[in-house]
Amino acid sequence: MDIKEIPYLPERLSGLGVLASNLWWSWHPGARMLFKMLDRQVWKESRHNPVKVLKELSKETFDSAAADKDYLRHYDIVLSRFHKEIKGNTCLLLEEIEEARMHSIVYFSAEYGLHHSLPFYAGGLGFLAGDFIKECSDLRVPLIAVGFMYPEGYLKQQIREDGWQENIEQILDRDSTSIFRVLDENGNQLIIKVPLIEPPIHVAVWKIAVGRVALYLMDTDIEINNPWNRGISARLYTGDIQQRLRQEIVLGIGGAEVLEKLGIKHSILHLNEGHAAFAMLERIRDNVLKGMNYSEASQYVKKTTVFTTHTPVVAGHDIFPFQLIEKYFHSYWPSLGLDRDSFLQLGLHPNDPDAGFNMTAFALRMSGFCNGVSKKHGEVTRKMWQSLWPDLPENKVPIDYITNGIHIPTWIEPKMKLLFNKYLGPGWVDDIDNPLIWELIDEIPDDELWKTHFWLKIKLIDAIRERARQRWVNNRISPSNILACGTLLDPSVLTIGFARRFVTYKRADLIFYNLERLKKLLNDRWRPIQIIFAGKAHPADDPGKRILQKIYNFARDPGLCGRIAFIEDYEEQFAQYMVHGVDVWLNNPLPPMEASGTSGMKAALNGVPHLSIMDGWWIEGYNGENGWAFNHEESEGNQCQKDAEAIYRILEEEIIPCYYKVSDHGIPADWVRIMKNSIKSNAAKFSARRMVKEYIDKFYIKELKEVQNA
Repeated sequence: MDIKEIPYLPERLSGLGVLASNLWWSWHPGARMLFKMLDRQVWKESRHNPVKVLKELSKETFDSAAADKDYLRHYDIVLSRFHKEIKGNTCLLLEEIEEARMHSIVYFSAEYGLHHSLPFYAGGLGFLAGDFIKECSDLRVPLIAVGFMYPEGYLKQQIREDGWQENIEQILDRDSTSIFRVLDENGNQLIIKVPLIEPPIHVAVWKIAVGRVALYLMDTDIEINNPWNRGISARLYTGDIQQRLRQEIVLGIGGAEVLEKLGIKHSILHLNEGHAAFAMLERIRDNVLKGMNYSEASQYVKKTTVFTTHTPVVAGHDIFPFQLIEKYFHSYWPSLGLDRDSFLQLGLHPNDPDAGFNMTAFALRMSGFCNGVSKKHGEVTRKMWQSLWPDLPENKVPIDYITNGIHIPTWIEPKMKLLFNKYLGPGWVDDIDNPLIWELIDEIPDDELWKTHFWLKIKLIDAIRERARQRWVNNRISPSNILACGTLLDPSVLTIGFARRFVTYKRADLIFYNLERLKKLLNDRWRPIQIIFAGKAHPADDPGKRILQKIYNFARDPGLCGRIAFIEDYEEQFAQYMVHGVDVWLNNPLPPMEASGTSGMKAALNGVPHLSIMDGWWIEGYNGENGWAFNHEESEGNQCQKDAEAIYRILEEEIIPCYYKVSDHGIPADWVRIMKNSIKSNAAKFSARRMVKEYIDKFYIKELKEVQNA
């Protein structure tokens, strides 16, 4: 097992180095507490990064801990549990399949949201991938993951005084995170050449241990590459179309070559979106080299490939000009036994054949098992791509759905988890996807649940104020900007949270549609509301930036009474504060553009009810008692006006009266009932455990049987 080098660590505490080297600590509060107990201030300043903590603490601190019986007792328990979970047997759900014990499932994704110390994510797609591989570790699924090392991450957001988003360059310190160089037989970092692509591109290989799952990341920022090639993996989702194609070539073809060099055999390929679809070409080429013809090889790969699409927005699918495809693949397609036209046909969209090489059309055409990420998204995706199967009616198009889920141990707040331990029993974590377990939520006394939630709300607002203070100290920005950061927020006020990517269809500014009506709600003397916004616009998305700027300037407006806040540089750590601490989670995209959504699931798990348009997962989640819904049907006319009116009405007539209706004991009993219903109805149904088990039952077992019978 790879272990981070620490300047000094007593032998008795050597397991801390082992723990810090595996992201298992990120979803086990007891493991995190081991590092926090060493020095709470250093833990806070490290932003909850165990590697930094171990590198910064003094010899005296470690020696003191090594002599502390209470600390050692906690240490021994955590290490024992860690080793037990890491060394256990293969997933029981797959043990009937002999192939599962021999080969792995390989999961490709362009981004992974694992922890804020590893900024390899832009948003929901990355967090879904991170939650997926964590749950595969918990379930002991034999999975290997492949992705990119992004030394510059996605976007380090800073808001100018005029409210415009800027990107601040911040290079990842690889040696201060839970990430390792993969070494070759000579002890040097493994570097591979992407096969058959000219001019040549090389990648260095890194590894992250995510519990039992190994995640291999590729990095082009190495001396052997020319400057343009070095920048391929610099940042997530570059706006340059040629560099974007080169990223996807490296991810798919380069990722497959990394597995080959590491000797990792795999029976199933699972593509999380189309960015890595070129990995299928390498699997086909490998089988052609073994003696199959193209038709045989492509059929075998098709029967053993899962493709998950997350994108109902037409503009969200990558399409590359044919001349670029020719430039990079003219020496590749002969190795498959194809000519130019046959190769380009693989990526044609039947309804727009001149548009270019469509990565989603390619992935759907070449994969035997395809799915959307919610029931509604499955319907939308079958309609979008029916032209690939012109002889089939829409309802027979072979695109299934598996609704996304969240990794509950990652997203449950530790204090909420302690409450669940008390009333659901300590074994509830092992039975997460059992709806009956969650019925025990009713056993929690109202006052205990409410006090826990209110404590988390105070924690959120304290974190917001500390961020604002740091911004004031470090950047000397104007007082109006500091106020926009949330310094005037009041924990006693009904607090709405809105946090997601700032893209136009998500309509972050919808609640401002009727400003005077909103002002009445914000400025109500006895029953006010306040709203916390957070999120980033893509660096090339000026319309998204303008929406963000508009909201930020509303947050600076004294007429809104300091009740609007915008939180800068939203990332995983602050996402935890938000989904734990607000009172209501707001979601109002333009239907049917929300493929699934997972942020509302995280909030619901922690007793934060959802106020959402009927789209994505909420169509399956809403039951009339666990939150609020609007716009059940698409209609003609000004949709934004109608949806904004619905939000105002629900706030005025339902949410605000319910929240402020307090009993003689100071508890809003009706509100707590909704909180409990939110947890009971959503936790099991939208857990990553349920999701991964569905992938196993619907796809993986069928594919492994295909391999056995081949």
